[in-house]
Amino acid sequence: MDEPFQKLVLRSLAANGVAIVFGASGGVGQALVEAIAKSGRFDHVVSFSRSSSPPIDLLDEASLQQAAAFAASKGEIRLVINATGFLHDGAQGPEKSLQQIDPIKLARAFALNAIGPALIMKHVLPLLPRTGKSVFATLSARVASIGDNRLGGWYSYRASKAALNQLVRTAAVELARRAPSAVCIALHPGTVATPLSAPFSKDGLDVQSAEVCAARLIDVIDRLSPDQTGGFFDHFGVPIPW
Repeated sequence: MDEPFQKLVLRSLAANGVAIVFGASGGVGQALVEAIAKSGRFDHVVSFSRSSSPPIDLLDEASLQQAAAFAASKGEIRLVINATGFLHDGAQGPEKSLQQIDPIKLARAFALNAIGPALIMKHVLPLLPRTGKSVFATLSARVASIGDNRLGGWYSYRASKAALNQLVRTAAVELARRAPSAVCIALHPGTVATPLSAPFSKDGLDVQSAEVCAARLIDVIDRLSPDQTGGFFDHFGVPIPW
């Protein structure tokens, strides 16, 4: 397990300061927290989930505001990763056809995949330092790409993640005016061996462990420059079409 973390030093970010991971109870979120901590780059690695202290709820803006303020009290925030995301649970799953679209379930997907992350950005982006590189990265999905959509289906997940991409792009434009060296991006983590993707994994897919995924994502974050802000990249740093 240690091998994927050996070269993760995050040299592009100032030493010390604070890193934050939202959605730290998920498989990828947990691996990101561990990888960032192993880098030794930050004084504090703050993780948030529904069971953290303070806890977060993507449907409760006050909890996200409180979390941002808590993290900021620890020091200068240099890295924020939003690893939250919703694809399925016992109440709903990806639609296979238009006839399966349900307005309440569609709204729930947007609330969790787009509105919640937008509120995280609302409260953390103003806390990023005005000078020096800082990064806000949110996990999106390749299926959010409109240009790459050739299979159809998965209406709620595709559309809500596409909305997230637009929110990230728009926030990046505004953030650049205040913090020119900041990077605000959407990342596709690939297929990861977690409960989120397990029911939909197929033979022939490049299924990664959460640890390998985290290492790849952090390497991409380390390599991206401010002129790439507002972009949508896969876990190898390759741009994905909108």
